[in-house]
This record gives sequence, structure tokens and C-alpha cells, in this order.
Amino acid sequence: MLSGNALTLCADKALYLGEIPATGWHRHAAPVLLLGLSGRFRLLLPKGREESCHSALIDAGVEHVFDPRGERVALMYLEPDAPEVRRLRPVFASQGPVIGEPVPRARSRWHTEQRLHSFDLPTLLGPGGLPPLASVDPRVLSSLRRLREAGEGVPDREALARAAHLSASRFNHLFSEELGVSFRSYRIWTQVRRAMAAYRPDGSLTEAALDGAFADSAHFSRMFRHTFGMTPSSVLRPLRAVNVLD
Repeated sequence: MLSGNALTLCADKALYLGEIPATGWHRHAAPVLLLGLSGRFRLLLPKGREESCHSALIDAGVEHVFDPRGERVALMYLEPDAPEVRRLRPVFASQGPVIGEPVPRARSRWHTEQRLHSFDLPTLLGPGGLPPLASVDPRVLSSLRRLREAGEGVPDREALARAAHLSASRFNHLFSEELGVSFRSYRIWTQVRRAMAAYRPDGSLTEAALDGAFADSAHFSRMFRHTFGMTPSSVLRPLRAVNVLD
């Protein structure tokens, strides 16, 4: 397996492999699987809760601090409409928004990284598998796809509400109710994700920011820190490769 930091994105998932600094407090607009590949990491949660884990599943909207402690880690982000997330909904509902040690320890890190690269979450989670697919309102699913597939710019709330034949306030409520995060948070997440997909190791953060429909690199940096608890340069500059899959 190649060493170094790498980012892989597909339509409904993203994977970051490598070494990153400890984050500040932040919350994602999509669920994430955190995996320590060479040792345990530290997780800080609200109300003074602290965990030392090899793996954790964190639902969207959960504030936390992730400290890899210098270890090589994997972060797999799952879009809210990904089939795996829709299967995880009842799991989060029954076990809570943070699930510790969901991934059984593997005999080989090589096999683990292979499964990560193929986004094989069911196999990573072990024999228990995932429960049946939970439904998501089709108007919300359509809005997610419109956001991700937009060409220039990113659709705003009013445009998506009109397309769903809803008032803006009702659309906001439905979006949050179905996905557990606000439309604003997810829209920013979509922009950050687009900027990351556009970034190239020999390119500039400003170019990536513009591809993400941010006003400038300073705006991108603020939203990136809000989303990941780190600066874009600390995450993107060390990348050896950015792979965007069809």
C-alpha cells in the first residue's frame, strides 16, 4: 500500500488516508467513520466525555475534537443519502450518535486499507452487517443531488424549496428532520467537498476555493475550519494524490 496522504472522492463518499493534526471543536454535515490504522486516537465529546478508540462512527451534526496522536488514520465521510447511511439511521437511533469501536480489529492493515479504498463499509463493520435501508423523503434526496450535481455556483435554499414545491421554512424543517443537519450546514459541506475535489497537489488553495463557489480563499479557509476543525493547508498541502471516481 502506498504511503503518504491521499484523498479519494466518489459520488456519495469521501476517504482521507494519512496523518493529520489534532482538530479543534467542529461538526460535520455528514456522518464519518474514524479509524486508527497504526494505533488509538483520542476523541473529545460534549459534557467532558473523552474516548480512546481504534474506531468510531459519528453521526452528522455532532460536535467533537479528533486527536490522531500522531498515528496514521482513515476518515470516511458518508453523504446523507448514501445507502450505508440510510442503513445506519436506526443504529444511530438505538445506540446514540457516537458509536465506539464499530470496526473489529483486522489482522492486516493492508486488508483494512483495501476495504477502505473500495468503500466497503459493510465488510469493515463485521458480521453484524447493516440493517435494512431506511427511507428518506424523495424531495430531500432530489435536493441533495441538485446540490452535488450543480455546475456553476451552488443552488440556494429558495431555489431548492421551489423545486420541491415547498415554502423555504418548510423546506428547512424537512431537510433538518430527515438528515439531522441544517440546510445551511450541508450546503457549506457541499462547497467544501467540491473545493477538495478540485484541489491538486501542485495547485493553489485559491483555485480550489473558487471551484467550490467560495468568494475567496479566506472565505474557504473559514468554512473549512468550521467544517473540519483544521486549516485547509494542514489537510490539503500534505496530499500525495487526489482521486475523483465516477
